[in-house]
Amino acid sequence: MREALKEARQSFERDEVPVGAVVVINCRIIARAHNLTETLNDVTAHAEMQVITAAASYIGGKYLKDCTLYVTLEPCLMCAGALYWAQITRIVYGATDVKRGFSILPSSPLHPDTTITSGVLEKECAALLTEFFKKKRYLN
Repeated sequence: MREALKEARQSFERDEVPVGAVVVINCRIIARAHNLTETLNDVTAHAEMQVITAAASYIGGKYLKDCTLYVTLEPCLMCAGALYWAQITRIVYGATDVKRGFSILPSSPLHPDTTITSGVLEKECAALLTEFFKKKRYLN
């Protein structure tokens, strides 16, 4: 998760919502990404979407079986859908997104074989997001 936080800090520095993600297989990071929605002018350029593409490219296939995603914020519904199709084995996230996270649904949109761990370095992940949005409110 610390590596995902490094990615989130890169987002913060680029004036993007600070969310970072890494994909790991066999204890090795194979992909890393952060939000690029403002930079690319693309609402789908979430950290998770970017890291799914990078990991699939690294593997040479579309399925991320035996991979773990570490992401600083609970994935939204769009990203959860993409993670479903990628058949990722495990998702570990930091801060919960009570408004837009996938857990707001009554049943999980994730692949049934995907395991979830939440709250990892939650305070650090949430603090970065809080700092970003305070800065945004102060500047506007």
